[in-house]
Amino acid sequence: MGKKLVSGLFLLLFLNVAVFAHSAPINLNGNSGYVAVRLTPKIYNNANSGLSDILIKDSNGEAVPYFINSNSQSLREDSDTYLMELINSYTKDDSFYFDYKLQIEYEKDITATSIEFSTSNGNFAKTVGVYGSYDNTHWDFIQSDKLYAIDDVSKLRVEFATPQKYTHYRFELANNLEQISFESVHLSYNLSVNETAYFIESLNPEFSTEEKDKATFINIKGLKNLRLFDITIESGSIFKRVASAPNISGKEIYNLTFNDITYTDTTLALDGHIPQEDTYVVKIVNNDDKPIEAKGIVVRYYADDVVFDGVAGESYTLDFGASPEKSAPVYDIVSYKDEILKSGVSRAGLGTVNFEEEAEIEAEARDYKNVFNIVVIIITVLLGVFIIFRLRRKEL
Repeated sequence: MGKKLVSGLFLLLFLNVAVFAHSAPINLNGNSGYVAVRLTPKIYNNANSGLSDILIKDSNGEAVPYFINSNSQSLREDSDTYLMELINSYTKDDSFYFDYKLQIEYEKDITATSIEFSTSNGNFAKTVGVYGSYDNTHWDFIQSDKLYAIDDVSKLRVEFATPQKYTHYRFELANNLEQISFESVHLSYNLSVNETAYFIESLNPEFSTEEKDKATFINIKGLKNLRLFDITIESGSIFKRVASAPNISGKEIYNLTFNDITYTDTTLALDGHIPQEDTYVVKIVNNDDKPIEAKGIVVRYYADDVVFDGVAGESYTLDFGASPEKSAPVYDIVSYKDEILKSGVSRAGLGTVNFEEEAEIEAEARDYKNVFNIVVIIITVLLGVFIIFRLRRKEL
């Protein structure tokens, strides 16, 4: 009996902390399968700082597994070819040497990941030693490799273990009885780079200014919990001042015009700073100059997508604003999110956020508190009766 009463108490405690205050409908736009919905500033402002209270629900109120994605991955392939010309060939100690240099002198360093040969010779297999030089005098050994052309199978490329930047290359063929020669030689550069592009959105927030102690204070609203990229102050004033923000000790900003040419830098880089307050303050030191006129504020911030498996025709909501102590749900979908993103996701829309009135939230919290207090009293009385009953049974 005691265990059941305690279990009931914990159940009520769970229900008390799992109340969600706000929600927004999700529009799948007719899509099925994995969809991504972009979070808006209002959601960041009213959700927990780490988004631990985000929840996706279907029309039955059941939780739908999801993961949060902050960037897109792409593969960039760079390639180039550089022709070479023969400048010398000779034999030494039963080895045959070919010296080549870049056909064109480039102003920049030429990086090569491989070197390719073409030859009319056939039915051979040779070990080639590859050397590199910058001046055709001092040579560095790079590596050895196999070249062959047997019937329809050939390998006439040397892949460098690491990219090389030499301007001259020497090739050593041992025991060149076949008198192999190369019709052409060229360097190749092929490199695949995985690039990460973070989602960045912008907004024009509400703001107000105030003048105090020879400084202008710009009070910016609606930035709470946003991971800020930068803030740009739009102004028609001519100035050169020092600006500071909660995570910036001071940066020179200016808007100057000389000979009909305008020089402007009024942007503060914020490096992912996350404000915890409703108002973000930028201070501009004026000294004895006239305060600048701020016509507008542009804020760029890092955004996130919530990705889940949706079904066309089903209705979903994004719920948030639960207790700050709520921990983030743990779903299997996180373990295979890379595969999901590689296969592609559709874009879903987010409807108007429905904010529960503060008075209603407080009333609901009071109701839970009253119910909780009553349950605690009842359990206390029942446990007392139960203990007295057990003691009397022992006396008998």
